Order: sequence, then structure tokens, then C-alpha cells
Amino acid sequence: MKMLSGFTRILVVTGNIFFVLWILYNGINEGFAGTLIEKLSYISLMVLLTLNSVLLMRKHKSTV
Repeated sequence: MKMLSGFTRILVVTGNIFFVLWILYNGINEGFAGTLIEKLSYISLMVLLTLNSVLLMRKHKSTV
């Protein structure tokens, strides 16, 4: 069960990292154009995904 939990944690962190990179790539392609609300929502989503990844990695290190 612990192995499945660790594998799932790795998949979630990897997915979060790819999603953040995808958002950045699309932003670079569009020249970071958009309304203020769109920009704020993208920034907040990226902060939440990054924070989620950091917390999952810290929890993984502390439980091993």
C-alpha cells in the first residue's frame, strides 16, 4: 500500500510540473496577452499547483 501511495504521489507531482510548463509555454506563445482576470487566474493556478507539488515532495521525504 505504501508503494502505491508513493507511486501516486510521484505521478501527481509530475502531472503538476507538466501542467505548469504547459501553461507557461502557452503564455509565452501568446505574449502573455489577456485580461487582468485571466492573468490572475493563471498565476493563482500555477501557484496552487507549485505549492501542491512542493508539499507532496516534502511529505514524501518526511515519511520515508
